[in-house]
Amino acid sequence: MTALGVLLGQRIRRDRVQVPLWIVGTGLMAFAGYAGVSQSYATIADRQNILAAALANPVILMFRGLPSGTSEGAFLAFEVLPWLALLAALMSTFLAVRHTRGDEEAGRAELVWATPAGRRLPTVATIVHGVLADLVLAAVTAAALIAAGMPTAGSLLSGAAAGSCGIAFLGIGLLAAQLLRTSRGANSLTVWVLVAAFLIRGIGNAAGTPSDDLTAMTSAWPSWLSPFGWAEQVRPYDADLVWPALLGPGLGIVLAATSLALQSLRDIDAGFVAERPGRVSARPALASPHALVWRLTAGSIIGWAVGGAITGILATTLSGLVDRISGENPAVAEILTKIGGATGGLDEVVVTVFFTLLGILAACCAVQTVVRARQEEVRGTAEAILAAPVGRVRWLADFVIVGVAAVVIVVAAAVVAAWVGVWTRAGDPELFRIVAVAGAGQAVAAAVFAVLTALVFVLLPRATAAAAWGLVLLAALLGMFGPLFGLPEWTADLSPFAVTPVVDGGGVDARGLWWLALILAAGGAAALTLMRRRELAPGA
Repeated sequence: MTALGVLLGQRIRRDRVQVPLWIVGTGLMAFAGYAGVSQSYATIADRQNILAAALANPVILMFRGLPSGTSEGAFLAFEVLPWLALLAALMSTFLAVRHTRGDEEAGRAELVWATPAGRRLPTVATIVHGVLADLVLAAVTAAALIAAGMPTAGSLLSGAAAGSCGIAFLGIGLLAAQLLRTSRGANSLTVWVLVAAFLIRGIGNAAGTPSDDLTAMTSAWPSWLSPFGWAEQVRPYDADLVWPALLGPGLGIVLAATSLALQSLRDIDAGFVAERPGRVSARPALASPHALVWRLTAGSIIGWAVGGAITGILATTLSGLVDRISGENPAVAEILTKIGGATGGLDEVVVTVFFTLLGILAACCAVQTVVRARQEEVRGTAEAILAAPVGRVRWLADFVIVGVAAVVIVVAAAVVAAWVGVWTRAGDPELFRIVAVAGAGQAVAAAVFAVLTALVFVLLPRATAAAAWGLVLLAALLGMFGPLFGLPEWTADLSPFAVTPVVDGGGVDARGLWWLALILAAGGAAALTLMRRRELAPGA
């Protein structure tokens, strides 16, 4: 077997859990998306009402695809294609950084570079691995849509659009790994680029020109600056254009070639973006392991808090628009009620739905914070801390405490922003209480993932990141998208995000609050207790 084959096989073996989870999850979202559209928007009139409302409001187009007609397939692409492309992009960026800068940080790259494989061949193997993963994702997505009964040509192009976006972000991840000298920095950069590209796509769609019958949109030029915009321009099940799907792989190839060229110009463990010099003496606030955890995670927590604030302000400023849409199509109100579980007025339902999304964001923040413990262990920096008078239980507890505190910060930012929204539009004062109850409930739900991540870290350290993020993804799919996809009600109840307290008339329906509190307490106690007997487990 050639050296390239050996390196490629090693990457496939390392990703035998993570990559299949991303691929299967994307295929399931495509298949379930068809079920949701066929059940909730069964008639052309229903779909036309939604498209007309979307074309009239830019905010909706920020979170949906490019309107391309009222056919069942075109409406399905409008609903789910951006999210399929988003999953492909996330899989590809994480894969690129993990096998390049991540290996370099862990010291594995230097050992491989010392063999006849040299410096470039491992990166070439990563490129091949990433492209193969995106091709498989595209094939599985297309097969899921065909199995659901959608036309073959549009299904193949839908899969190709998602896969092409993934290849584009594979190149972005490879380039970020060359520019920054830490995998955490490279991942953060790629995620911010991804978010910016997603928003630029939405801005381009919102600024476009609608058709005369208000069923389609011609995007403005900003959407052509984003790989997500290119994926949408394929317009599956309508125009079925092939050439926009070639732009993503083209960008990916150019960026991958650039990353190979840059790699030959730098030293090992170096990056092209200089790091900020450290202080000569540490501040008093860094005199404890707990303060160090805050220092390591502060930047990401701030970013998630900004996202929480945006979610909060949207929760209390879009109810008027949703009220109008629901008047034209009662199915919208029914779906929102299923997602949120609220029993009051439409304002309450909208707040509950947006705060379900907030809970998912806060859970992601908690997972990213606690997973940092595993990253510190792999890099060997945890060993230096534990060599001091710091017990391993206290060390892990610091990450869990900061993770829970991060949840509170993200939720608090959303609650304050939502209150500002109520105040500026002179809304119902009862919304202040509804927002507070929804925020507190989602904070408990998100905190559950902090302790579950710690428990996985103790029991299955090598699977910490994959299992923790997989749990969040599964809970989000069941809690946020399960009702849209027509899944049984009991499946949504498996998600912590779907069983949080809601305002019920003059009181509060606790729903699954006590179960969540029990899981939070028992999971935290189990993780810290088992940590007493756990040895350090370096390595990926």
